[in-house]
Amino acid sequence: MESPSLQEGGCVCKKIRYRISGSPLRVTICHCTWCQRRTGSAFGVELVFEKDQVVFQSDSVSVYRRISDESGRWLDQKFCNTCGSNIGLTLEAVPSIQSISAGSLDDQNWSALAGLDRRHVFVRSARQWSAIPDDVEQFEQHFRV
Repeated sequence: MESPSLQEGGCVCKKIRYRISGSPLRVTICHCTWCQRRTGSAFGVELVFEKDQVVFQSDSVSVYRRISDESGRWLDQKFCNTCGSNIGLTLEAVPSIQSISAGSLDDQNWSALAGLDRRHVFVRSARQWSAIPDDVEQFEQHFRV
């Protein structure tokens, strides 16, 4: 059993594994159309960490670099080239941050996640059937415009 300050996760086929130390800074729920396509869902759910909190235990992580149509900045999507699982993102705007796709955690009931701040970004693209609670931070675009 993992300690609350040390968590692990990875892709569906287990080719890619990572270890996290400490708690995330927040949860970002992104409703942009690119995240909708990337996840095949209404939004992407990312746990935001300082880069040094996340250690990839495999050198087989693939990266797709997306250049934003709006800002012109890059975003690196980490994924498994065998099973296609999304693992996380790094943003040019904040290269010291590593996000981890929430669904890739081994412990989906990690208690540290319950009390985290949640930010909904790009709510202008949110699907009509995707309810966003009124009591969370919401941004029409990204909060780092």
